Amino acid sequence: MNKNYYAVIMAGGIGSRFWPMSRTKHPKQFIDILGTGNTLIQQTFNRLSKVCPSENIYIVTNKIYENLVLEQLNVKSEQVLCEPAMKNTAPCIAYAAFKIQQKNPKASMVVAPSDHLILDENEFTRCINQSLKATESKDALITLGIQPSRPDTGYGYIQYMNDQLACDPELKRVKTFTEKPHLELATEFISSGDFLWNSGIFVWSTKSIIKRFKHHLKDVYNAFEEGNEFLNTNQETDFINKMYPTLKSISIDFGIMEKSEDVYVLPADFGWSDLGTYGSIYNHIPKDAHNNALVNDNVITYNSSNNMIHSNSEKLIVIDGMEDYIVVDRNNVLLICRKENEQMIKQYMNDAKEQKGEDYI
Repeated sequence: MNKNYYAVIMAGGIGSRFWPMSRTKHPKQFIDILGTGNTLIQQTFNRLSKVCPSENIYIVTNKIYENLVLEQLNVKSEQVLCEPAMKNTAPCIAYAAFKIQQKNPKASMVVAPSDHLILDENEFTRCINQSLKATESKDALITLGIQPSRPDTGYGYIQYMNDQLACDPELKRVKTFTEKPHLELATEFISSGDFLWNSGIFVWSTKSIIKRFKHHLKDVYNAFEEGNEFLNTNQETDFINKMYPTLKSISIDFGIMEKSEDVYVLPADFGWSDLGTYGSIYNHIPKDAHNNALVNDNVITYNSSNNMIHSNSEKLIVIDGMEDYIVVDRNNVLLICRKENEQMIKQYMNDAKEQKGEDYI
């Protein structure tokens, strides 16, 4: 296994679209959301352990989740990079890149969210290794694009050109990035044949991404460059706690990828889902004879179909006469809503916080 390969898992999100299953103190990535026996972050870590040595995997998360990371993953505390404030993906990637670059100037790194589903892990590993190999000899930023199966309005899209990376003809130059489009535009994208879903998985050398920070996000670059001497020392935490909250909140897509040249995409198909909605979870959970997706054996249904029922308690749940509903029983909250209204869940959570208090979110 190549010791110059590193992985960074982004695990700082709250997962508000999955309330009440995902809570502020115990969010989505730390939950066995599909009933597989492993949480999403454990699945992600295990996948990336096939790409690089496990000691080369770093997890960037909010300070309040440090103990959850250490409880669920077999890592050392220095592999957990704690953000004192949520600043989106660009600052957390800069933090990891500067830290890794200081330890190994020859490093190449894959950056991946902690809460995605990958069904074909062998193909995923092949694609990541292929991309990492390309970054060893080419100053390029690489993203993995997923072959779309439908005009989904919940994903970002990547348009690519016929220009190929010289060292690997499967890597195509990116022409445009488009955030979540409306249905008509998404349908046009699919028909054109040169658009892919944006997976949010990136590969580059640390040298290449730091160079782009210097050019496109100068303030973020300067902040880490000025404190570079503190990284990987016992002064790192104090430096990060003081500096990090001053950074602007910006995504790596908007701050770097959309503005950079030499951005390439590898078209891939490894059974990917970002598990961004309860509907997407429903699609990946085994169903009973009436298409009810049940995460908990302690459920009895009558005259009910096409429901998703998720519980983590020993409480017996009996459902009669329900169709196309989401039912989530989690600690002190029971959610029952129609699938078609799941876009309202963040509103439900906000209203619960306002009307009933912090204990319910």
